[in-house]
Amino acid sequence: MNRLGSATSPYLLQHAENPVDWWEWGPEAFAEARRRDVPVLISVGYSACHWCHVMAHQSFEDPAVAAVVNERTVPIKVDREERPDVDAVYMAATQATTGQGGWPMTVFATPDGEPFYCGTYFPRDHFVAVVEAVGTAWATQREDILAQGRAIVDVLAPASSGRGEITAGLLDAAVGQLLKGYDNLNGGFGGAPKFPPSMVLLFLLRHHERTGSAEALEMVRHTCEQMARGGMYDQLAGGFARYSVDAEWTVPHFEKMLYDNALLLRVYTQLWRLTGDRLAERVAAETAGFLMDRGGLRTPEGGFAAALDADTDGVEGLTYAWTPEQLVEVLGEDDGAWAADLFRVTKGGTFEHGSSVLQLAMDVDDAGPDVVRRWQDVRQELRLSRGTRPQPARDDKVVAAWNGLAVTALAEYAQVAEAMHADPGPTGPAGAPRGDVGPGRSVWGDARHGVLPGVAGLLADVHIVDGRLRRVSRDGVVGAPAGVLEDYGCVAEAFCAMHQLTGEGRWLTLAGQLLDVALEQFTDGEGGFFDTAADGEALVVRPRDPSDNASPSGVTALCGALTAYAALTGETRYREAAEAALATTAPLIAKYPRFAGWASAVAESHLVGPWEVAVSGADVEELLRTAWRHAPGGSVIVAGAPDREGVPLLADRPAMGGAATAYTCKGFVCDRPVTDAAELIQRLTGK
Repeated sequence: MNRLGSATSPYLLQHAENPVDWWEWGPEAFAEARRRDVPVLISVGYSACHWCHVMAHQSFEDPAVAAVVNERTVPIKVDREERPDVDAVYMAATQATTGQGGWPMTVFATPDGEPFYCGTYFPRDHFVAVVEAVGTAWATQREDILAQGRAIVDVLAPASSGRGEITAGLLDAAVGQLLKGYDNLNGGFGGAPKFPPSMVLLFLLRHHERTGSAEALEMVRHTCEQMARGGMYDQLAGGFARYSVDAEWTVPHFEKMLYDNALLLRVYTQLWRLTGDRLAERVAAETAGFLMDRGGLRTPEGGFAAALDADTDGVEGLTYAWTPEQLVEVLGEDDGAWAADLFRVTKGGTFEHGSSVLQLAMDVDDAGPDVVRRWQDVRQELRLSRGTRPQPARDDKVVAAWNGLAVTALAEYAQVAEAMHADPGPTGPAGAPRGDVGPGRSVWGDARHGVLPGVAGLLADVHIVDGRLRRVSRDGVVGAPAGVLEDYGCVAEAFCAMHQLTGEGRWLTLAGQLLDVALEQFTDGEGGFFDTAADGEALVVRPRDPSDNASPSGVTALCGALTAYAALTGETRYREAAEAALATTAPLIAKYPRFAGWASAVAESHLVGPWEVAVSGADVEELLRTAWRHAPGGSVIVAGAPDREGVPLLADRPAMGGAATAYTCKGFVCDRPVTDAAELIQRLTGK
């Protein structure tokens, strides 16, 4: 009997009609394996995974294959996004035994959960042969299999990676290593497949602000331009795909993940703030719009969905690819030919079957008004036409950590956009009125006053149960999986961002409560942290991984939240906890800076301070926008009436002479207050 029909995970529900007798992860499945005296098959994937769908169609939907699986194993289906702890343990086993990993992940384990044979995607016949062989070995070579499982678990037991001092020299050296591995032609790091290095780019931006490094800034600017002009960026509706299958950002793997778009929104927002770059402004506005669009990732309950699938009707890229003939059919001969040149749609195609993924060949952001209008009209027509095509499925579960990332990014975007559009310099495309750039103004207004309170409220009211954070919800109903460390860190930082955006004490209180749970339940007692709670479900090993990959690691997410909370409250024990945890990432920063992007970004904030800015008084807008515009990345900024309840940074900070007054501190050391915007700029930038 298949038991997935009542699951909350869309990925598990996709398998609810399989002839495989799937179980959800839980003690009941392992008890059944003991009762039947068979191994368990742990199949791990996620909704947007192309090859997960391929293996499902080839094997799990085939009654003959299912009969072998059901006879030989107790099969367990796991959504890696819902249970990142389970995924982490068995991915480590897969990598340790095969030298590689990925999804779908296919693991055979004992009824005690000890893995003894691991792999990823198996074609149908190969998969059947493996299941048969495992079943035979379990019956005839039991002691060898049990010994193999114990040996793998021994290898997986996480050891402390050591500690080090966070210094300017460490971060300077990390930038030097990044320069050596930088792709000077295409931007980014390494070859194909190429992933957006969002957290590394945020580190480089903060490093540039601290040191003035032109090389760090140029790596960010060049990479952001290349990504935004390539096929990985949706040239019609905004938003980034997961990665590029080539080194040139031409053809994406088409799924769109919430965490990628949230992190990249922060990158483009900060690049725009620092340089006034028009492409960065546009991409930030469009990415924010994609997140908040009901046709993008926004859910009816007010949260953000996890992902859009790579496939449409089982065909990868079906929604997004175009031929020259299709462009002409929609736009007519003249505009169709012009669009083919603009978007690099060729007769031979850049993708499959003579089709092309849209890229941007022209610098439209600095073009004349006639070109801009034509480009906008063409985009609109193509976007409307694409909307009539079959659309990719959406994984509409709400993941706490990723929604936290999105809240922080959108709050930051709303602040920067308001500050930039109030600034006297031009910010929009040539020919567009300043401050009215396509969807820009409505995007930041919607974010600040409509979307963000709803998302943060969902996290606070649905995902926090009895003081503890739950990992996922769907349709407004919270799921059973407990929050992991990244959930606590990302959501706590989001609540700190909401406190700064709204001036409401509720958000800071909630952030502190989550951080207190994290410090109590996830600590290793030596300054570091595990990824699961001490009182949580015991797996064969307790996972911990300090490396930043597609999203911040649990420990670095927590460091960011602790740093912000300490700066907002003045409570030094949270700063001390952040410093101790950051020290555990120093060896990783030294050896592998590409996998320590967020650790390095938070470390930059520690070296700078971070800045704490409190604008006190009644008419605070000018100074507040000045702080949003010029305070270095990682700063905390609040504004409101003196001694506003629930806002510690405004305590005992009067408006001098009745005028709005900015109080600036860093590292808990304060300068004299200022009432002049120009003086505040000089204070924050040294210029």
